[in-house]
Amino acid sequence: MDFDNFYRQGIMENRDFDVVIIGGSYAGLSAAMALGRAIRKVLIIDAGKPCNRQTPHSHNFITHDGAKPAEISALAKAQVLAYPTVRFENDTVVDVTGANNDFTIVTEQKGAFTAKKIIFATGVSDIMPAIPGFSESWGISVIHCPYCHGYEYSGQNTGIFMNGEGALEFVKLIDNWTQKLTLFTNGKAAFNKEMFSKISNPDFRIVEKEIKELLHDRGHLSEVVFKDGSREELDAMYAKLPFQQHTDIPARIGCEINDAGYIKVDEFGKTSVAGIFAAGDNTLRLRSVSSAVATGTVAGAFLNHEMISDRYV
Repeated sequence: MDFDNFYRQGIMENRDFDVVIIGGSYAGLSAAMALGRAIRKVLIIDAGKPCNRQTPHSHNFITHDGAKPAEISALAKAQVLAYPTVRFENDTVVDVTGANNDFTIVTEQKGAFTAKKIIFATGVSDIMPAIPGFSESWGISVIHCPYCHGYEYSGQNTGIFMNGEGALEFVKLIDNWTQKLTLFTNGKAAFNKEMFSKISNPDFRIVEKEIKELLHDRGHLSEVVFKDGSREELDAMYAKLPFQQHTDIPARIGCEINDAGYIKVDEFGKTSVAGIFAAGDNTLRLRSVSSAVATGTVAGAFLNHEMISDRYV
């Protein structure tokens, strides 16, 4: 008997799964691989809107340094779906109900599925300021992480879009990559500027003028335009933005959200709700492909251990 075809035919017709993974980017695909290799019936549901969809290149992930994010995820998806018990649906989850070993997952297009366990790999959504050019440049030259993008902009005219608590520490961090550094507070500084005397960089400045727009060419910055009409040349801008969970479904079903806005999980990816795990950007501050992959693998493996334990209760 061809077991691969046997499993694949059954999984394509099925609506009842061991695990439904909501979110099919790096964390979700990594969890699915661990579970597929454990011969679990897995459904991945994903709407195809990863937070790094504008980012031209991914860095700081060995074997894939400099690759396009879409290429990494496409290769990962192909490898995961080679396991015959794993299925992928391009769809959006609108509701999750039920309890451990008896969940119902409802989607916009394909209706309802059932599962014993759930993994939320749904990521977060950044809240962009209402500044023309900002969101268009996000992930290209308006960036969040020096370990992901700093090398490419080292030594260039660099801004930091930030105000209030934490600004000093972030300036100290980015100063490692460039001496051409300006902190743009977009209004009156909400901190004691004397704290910045610790910055030894003689070229560092704090600019409190309000920003009107960012001039760019297909996401690549050229100038900051201020509301008073003045301008400054700029090659890159780091931004620490507020964010929200990409979906409120985890909170609606009872998953605890911590004070920082992330889904609260233990070291194995377990949430506060029995039978529900979470992985990726919705659970941790360090937003990178490698971190998402690691947390997805852990969640998938330990969820499988939980399912084994359930059999012997």
